[in-house]
Amino acid sequence: MTQAKPSKTQRKRDQQALQALGERLVELGERERRELALGDRLEEAITDLEKMNSREAIRRQKQYIGKLMRDVDPQPILELFARREAAEQHEQRLFASAERWRARLLADPDAAATEFAAATGAERTSIEALLERLAKAHSDREEKTARRELFRAIRAALEAGGTDVRIPR
Repeated sequence: MTQAKPSKTQRKRDQQALQALGERLVELGERERRELALGDRLEEAITDLEKMNSREAIRRQKQYIGKLMRDVDPQPILELFARREAAEQHEQRLFASAERWRARLLADPDAAATEFAAATGAERTSIEALLERLAKAHSDREEKTARRELFRAIRAALEAGGTDVRIPR
C-alpha cells in the first residue's frame, strides 16, 4: 500500500512550522547552536538574520532559514527547546514558592519556621536568625538586605530539597 501524499495545505503548514522553529534558533547562543550541528549554511543564515534591520530582508531571510530547515532533523532542536522551557518553568515555580514561604515566615514566624524546616530539612535556627535580623533592622537598607538574605536562604533550602516544596494552603 502506498502512503497518501500530504495535501498542499499540510505541506505549507509543515514548512511554516519548520520556518518558525528556525526563527527560534536565533534565541539560542552561538555555542548552543554549534552543539546542535545545524550545518554551516544554516548557521550562517541565522547569524546574518541577527544583523539585519530591514523588515523585508528579515522576512526573506526567515523564509530562507525555513528552506534550509528542510534538510535538518528538527527533533534535537525541539528537545532542546522543551528542556529549556521545563527549566524555565521550574525556576518560576521555585521563585514563586520561595516568595510564598517568605511571606508566610514574615506573617507567622514561629509556626512557619517549624513547617518550613520540616518540609525542606533546613535548619530552623538559621531561618530564625535571619528573621530576628530582619526584625532588628534599623534602616530601610538593613531591612532590604535582611529580606534578600532570607529569600536566598529559603530558595537555597528549596533547591537543596530537590523537590517542589509548596507552601500549605
